[in-house]
Amino acid sequence: MWMDTFQSFLSIALELTILFVVISFVINFLQAYIPYEKVEKYLGGKNKGIGALFALLFAFVTPFCSCSTIPVVVNMLKKKMPFSIVMIFLFSSPVLDPTIITIMGVVLGWKVTILYTIITAVFSVIIGFALEALGFEKSVKNVVMSGYQEDTRKFNVKLALRETMYLMKSVYPFLLLGAAIGAIIHGLVPTNWIASTFGSDNWWIVPIAAIVGVPLYIRLSSMIPISQVLIAKGMALGPVMALMISSAGASLPEVVLLKSIFKKELVIMFVLSVITMSTISGFIFYLI
Repeated sequence: MWMDTFQSFLSIALELTILFVVISFVINFLQAYIPYEKVEKYLGGKNKGIGALFALLFAFVTPFCSCSTIPVVVNMLKKKMPFSIVMIFLFSSPVLDPTIITIMGVVLGWKVTILYTIITAVFSVIIGFALEALGFEKSVKNVVMSGYQEDTRKFNVKLALRETMYLMKSVYPFLLLGAAIGAIIHGLVPTNWIASTFGSDNWWIVPIAAIVGVPLYIRLSSMIPISQVLIAKGMALGPVMALMISSAGASLPEVVLLKSIFKKELVIMFVLSVITMSTISGFIFYLI
């Protein structure tokens, strides 16, 4: 049994390693052709519809986890960008990681991945504009940020390789952790138990998964191999995606960081918004 688990881990880890290295390099190399100055201009423009689209684009091309998004958010606030646009970026950046989404497409299928991308993007836009309409802009503290510099480097092959190695150090361990957990679930957890406990008949698992995901802080990179095994074992797609979105979209470390720039009411609304987005998204996946 343990040998089967180890072989499963090697198989999952090898597949993810190849995908991660190739996709990371390609994305880092393509960043040389992204006109960041124009993107920033549209982010702070008067047309908030266009600003929302570019906030999603900026979120997609910046591979940040939930915690590393915060300095960028502070910088956007410092530049007086519209509050709704900043919130759209805050919600969408951790869940629209370009490398991980591409890996998700290969591992979980492109139908699931495209639907995931559309749902998280749409909900990020809705929440961003809703928070502004409800007047939560007043809940932003005056924060002076020091020590942050925008990345203005022009990417080439050498720099793309360097950035790929950096991602290997910062993200890859979480990918391997997910592969290890997935292998253990594959080898040791009975299929019948997962199917009966977390199967499609138990709809109430979706909101529980959305709530549990926030304190767990399971990065999106770790959730991909875990999700693959759970779905193969018979777990319904709804709770898997709810857990994935909530764990990637918010975390306890991020909430602590947000308390330094947001007042308590906005921090609470942020967490509730992520849970709501995860729950509704989970039910949408539950129905397909």
